[in-house]
Amino acid sequence: MKRFSISVALVALLVGAVVNSTPARAEIGRVAVIFTKGGFVVGVGGGEGVLTLRGHHYPFTVSGMSVGFTIGASTSKLVGRAINLKGPTSIEGRYTAVGAGGAFAAGAGGVQLQNANGVILQLSGPKVGAEMSVAVSGVSIRLK
Repeated sequence: MKRFSISVALVALLVGAVVNSTPARAEIGRVAVIFTKGGFVVGVGGGEGVLTLRGHHYPFTVSGMSVGFTIGASTSKLVGRAINLKGPTSIEGRYTAVGAGGAFAAGAGGVQLQNANGVILQLSGPKVGAEMSVAVSGVSIRLK
């Protein structure tokens, strides 16, 4: 009976190790972005960034457009995290502002965006330049 208990315990340990090592869990990565925006009424912007995940760096491009009151030009250096990643490619896609986190466009220095993959970007940082905007919308990210 003792041998049976040890065998069952070993099988349970192996099954637990296999289940716990599955890559299906969502991960959190670090993100750094430099985004330049400018315009009059319609704002257009673009930039570059880097996702750091599991010790690897994945460069990406950022493009975006806002429609509404926009005047001037600015460059934002944003850092933060990407939540709910299921690998580096899940960061790609079109992002929209989540809740009240879209204050970045108004100059508060922070934004929370989400894409269709469920990835949430929480970014903050300084803005250099003179630009006022009502909203940031339609931001797209593509890995290089």
